[in-house]
Amino acid sequence: MSLVKDTAIYGLSSIVGRFLNYLLVPLYTAVLSAESGGYGVVSNVYAYTALILVFLTFGMETGFFRFANKSEEDPVKVFSNTSLFVGGLSFLFVIFGLIFLDPISQFLEYPDHKDYVGMMMVVVALDSFLCIPFAWLRYKKRPIKFASIKLFNIIGNIVLNLFFLLLCPWLNEHAPSLVSWFYNPDYLVGYIFVSNLIMSAAQMLFFIPELRQLTFKPDFELQKRMLSYSFPILIFGVVGILNQTVDKMIYPFLYDDRQEGLVQLGIYSATSKVAMIMAMFTQAFRYAYEPFVFGNSNKKDSTSSYAGAMKYFFIFSLLAFLAVMFYMDILKYMVAPDYWEGLSVVAIVMGAEILKGIYFNLSFWYKLIDETRWGAYFSLIGCAVILILNIWLVPKYGYLASAWASVAGYGLITVLSYFIGQKKYPVAYPIKDMFVYLVFAAVLYVASIYIYPENTVLRIAFRTLLLVLFVAYIIKKDLPLRSIPVINRFIKK
Repeated sequence: MSLVKDTAIYGLSSIVGRFLNYLLVPLYTAVLSAESGGYGVVSNVYAYTALILVFLTFGMETGFFRFANKSEEDPVKVFSNTSLFVGGLSFLFVIFGLIFLDPISQFLEYPDHKDYVGMMMVVVALDSFLCIPFAWLRYKKRPIKFASIKLFNIIGNIVLNLFFLLLCPWLNEHAPSLVSWFYNPDYLVGYIFVSNLIMSAAQMLFFIPELRQLTFKPDFELQKRMLSYSFPILIFGVVGILNQTVDKMIYPFLYDDRQEGLVQLGIYSATSKVAMIMAMFTQAFRYAYEPFVFGNSNKKDSTSSYAGAMKYFFIFSLLAFLAVMFYMDILKYMVAPDYWEGLSVVAIVMGAEILKGIYFNLSFWYKLIDETRWGAYFSLIGCAVILILNIWLVPKYGYLASAWASVAGYGLITVLSYFIGQKKYPVAYPIKDMFVYLVFAAVLYVASIYIYPENTVLRIAFRTLLLVLFVAYIIKKDLPLRSIPVINRFIKK
């Protein structure tokens, strides 16, 4: 019940937060036309940011959970040493990054926008350091504060984006004296990064009570053991994030015309956001599942809990997939019409997200037996597949190749992790039940494609009926109403 409760809280904050954040996608695609490539620039820069964030956290977030849950370790000491290491690394990154800002901007092919690169360096350093206080909140089982800070950051970022991208242009036209002293109408992409920088800095204020608990006396022996555990996690974390972002990093370089590459990247990135409901669910599950696994690793029959968690993750992932695909007639309005040509990637991207979630569930076997090197092996293999397929196929097939490359990469490492994991740390996953759900979901999805009423209302009504059938099957087989709190009061015994 603890996992369910925490997943609900983390899930609510994650889903609501990401939903609010995704409200920026219609704004960005409305303000930045597909032809301008502006959204491609945003996607490209944020892809590099995601990679650097993994480098700076150095796998110490997972290492923190592992060592904080060891009976012989002092959790506050572990928290302090983890914070000192990640904070120090982030500080050095900012200093050297700003010193070498010119050559870095030249390398990224943004010589005229060094300010973009500089701002994102500071943002990623702040966010990497804050990963550890956020992990501390999860360890202390304080999901309310965790969720509140996350939502504050997202809502604040939305407000600032609306201010810079909508209100300021309106004021600049109707009352220019109010904003002309700071507002530049040609700096729209830059204001996206400015908003992010302000909110990343503001989050620090909420962690003052946690940061006061830090002891500034490094224990190098503890740090050495943590680094030994975390370094393989860093490797497969870097490669793992490359699996997610390498296409967006290299995309502009795969086109002879860089501007055309940014245009196509913008379309791909914007339409992929429609599929990110799956990422919301996976992230919410991860926030609760990671401390749950480490906290229960010494209990009897813990493997049955892991098997059950996998099954329910898979079931609700399929439900999310069907919901998104069945209501595409509505969800497509998340992006401006000139981006709709890229909607064909949504189903493929969601498939990749499901495989990524399954792989995440499977990955705990090597973390629990302290053989994290396996994660590095799998991540390297997946990254190699994704990178090779992107370089080989994107110039010919465009962003569809990028989406299928992710499916191929995650599919391969999921299979490898399952079979090797069954030898190293056997878990009796309910494969047969999961396969039945997969086949049923596939039949419903195919039905929605081939039975296609021209009338939009009838089409949505028919697909809603298909979704109800899937939910009814879940309730009948694995989630009887009598087992659901509150609802069970209205069910006759």
